[in-house]
Amino acid sequence: MTLRHKRGLVVGIANEQSIAWGCARAFCRAGATLAVTWQSDKTLPHVEPLFAQLDAPIRMPLDVGRPDQMAAVFDAIAVQWGAIDFVLHSVAYAPKADLQGRVVDSSPEGFSLAMDTSCHSFIRMARLAEPLMTRGGSLMAMSYLGAEQVVANYGVMGPVKAALEASVRYLAVELGGAGIRVNAISPGVLPTRAASGLPNFGRLLDDTARRAPLHHALDIDDVGAFCAFLASDGARAITGGTHYIDAGMHML
Repeated sequence: MTLRHKRGLVVGIANEQSIAWGCARAFCRAGATLAVTWQSDKTLPHVEPLFAQLDAPIRMPLDVGRPDQMAAVFDAIAVQWGAIDFVLHSVAYAPKADLQGRVVDSSPEGFSLAMDTSCHSFIRMARLAEPLMTRGGSLMAMSYLGAEQVVANYGVMGPVKAALEASVRYLAVELGGAGIRVNAISPGVLPTRAASGLPNFGRLLDDTARRAPLHHALDIDDVGAFCAFLASDGARAITGGTHYIDAGMHML
C-alpha cells in the first residue's frame, strides 16, 4: 500500500486530534507528498508544528466558504505539481443552536451554512480537482452514522451528512469515466476536540469500546490507515461507497 510518487491535498487539519491529522500522517508514512491548508489565523499556530512534521511543500489558508481561497489552492497545485492524485475533505460546521436543537426548528441560515460548508464545498473541490487528476485519482469525504440513523443532538448535521453521502454516489458516477474514485468514510465516535463538545461524549466512547464487535477503542490512526488505502492503487476498483471505521458499531 504505497503512496510513493503520489501527491494529495488534505483539508481539515485543525489540531493534533483532528481526523485529518491522522490521515495526513498515514499518507506521509506511505510516501505521499502533501498540500495542506488551515482554516483561519486563529488555527494557524496550532497547525504550523504539524505541517512541519509533514514537510508539506504547499501550505495555504483555506476557508471553504471563500471561492477565491479554494481557487488559489488548486491554482498553486497546478503550478507546482501540474497534477494531483487524491483529495481528503474533512470539514464540517453547523451553528450550535441548529446542531443541538430539533431539525424541525433549524434556521434557514444555519441549515444553508451547514450544507455549504459540510457538503457543497466537497463538490466544489471535486470540480477543481477533476482537471488535475489526469491519471485518475481518489476523492474522500468524512461522514458519520447520523447520515442514516437518527443520532441524538446531531441536529441538522444528520440531513447534511446524508446529502454528502448521496453526493459521493453521484460524483462517483460522473467522474468514474476519468478514473476518479469518490468515497465517504464514516468513523465511529473518536476522541477529537470537535466531538468532545457533544453531550454524553464520554458515555459514547465507553459504549463503543464495550458494545462494538471488535471491542476496539477507536483513534484517528484507524481512519488514517483506511484513507491511505483508499488513496492507493490497491483501492482502484472501490468507488461510490460509505465505509465504516467504527469497530462494527454501525451494525448494532
